[in-house]
Amino acid sequence: MRVVQLGPGGGLRADPWATVPASTSADGEKGLLGIALDPSFASNGFVYVYYSYPSAGVTRNKIVRMRDANDRGVEETVLLDGIPGNNNHDGGRLRFGPDGKLYVTTGDAENGANAQNPSVLAGKILRLNKDGSVPADNPTPGSPVWSLGHRNVQGIAWHPDTGALYETEHGPSDPFPNCCNDEVNLIVPGGNYGWPTVRGGAGDPRFRDPLIDSGRIETWAPSGAAFASQPGPLRGSLIFATLRGQHLHRVVFGPDGRTVLFQEKLLTNQYGRLRDVFEIASGEFLVLTSNRDGRGVPAADDDRVLLVTLR
Repeated sequence: MRVVQLGPGGGLRADPWATVPASTSADGEKGLLGIALDPSFASNGFVYVYYSYPSAGVTRNKIVRMRDANDRGVEETVLLDGIPGNNNHDGGRLRFGPDGKLYVTTGDAENGANAQNPSVLAGKILRLNKDGSVPADNPTPGSPVWSLGHRNVQGIAWHPDTGALYETEHGPSDPFPNCCNDEVNLIVPGGNYGWPTVRGGAGDPRFRDPLIDSGRIETWAPSGAAFASQPGPLRGSLIFATLRGQHLHRVVFGPDGRTVLFQEKLLTNQYGRLRDVFEIASGEFLVLTSNRDGRGVPAADDDRVLLVTLR
């Protein structure tokens, strides 16, 4: 884990903030996957991390908490362990919601049945207290599962006006007609989003349909997501990065939070694969490229953190 100092005289600090024994592979997606600062970071210095590790010949994922001490990460404390993993489909996004709870995305670990099994942590969005315990108001008492039926959730973000939770999710890469159907979903507590029984907007009353999907021909491979929250015409726009799609995708929802009024592609094919997007206090966005993951064509100065202004 490295620190990038923003502003004049900033840049990537030479020494790592912390190093963890993450399990990686040249052709896969597992590894050091997620990081989130505690909402009270200024006073407690807590940093939450999600990473893959080997266990008895298989891949598992865990969530740990570290503490910043003089610009170094110390005191790794395991909050949740044993999340099923694999070479691909490990999820890994960590975000604190407006309710102060820690939300965690997991992939199905390349086993679709995991997503429909409520007792398995794979293929889910999880909701935890800061100490790793289960909130009393989760849908199922004693379970961290907030929603299920997910293939590989990559982005989560909350609408700045309604507080509603939205996610971006990878669809399958199989040949047509079983391809694609990357999704944007509105998440409700206890909701089942259908994978692997259905994909895309199936209209099956047992499951919740996505608000938009990429169809069965185009693949976005959506990754990190953020809402524009600063005052102005962009406020309330959902913006998400895409990997294979190589663009930023902007979506405008109607007052009901479900109807899609407008969508557009930005920065198309300009910076290659985009991994994450994050709004900073100025209303600008940090956008991370991901061209050195073995699936892109890196430029000499990849990978980069871009500062993007949207108007």
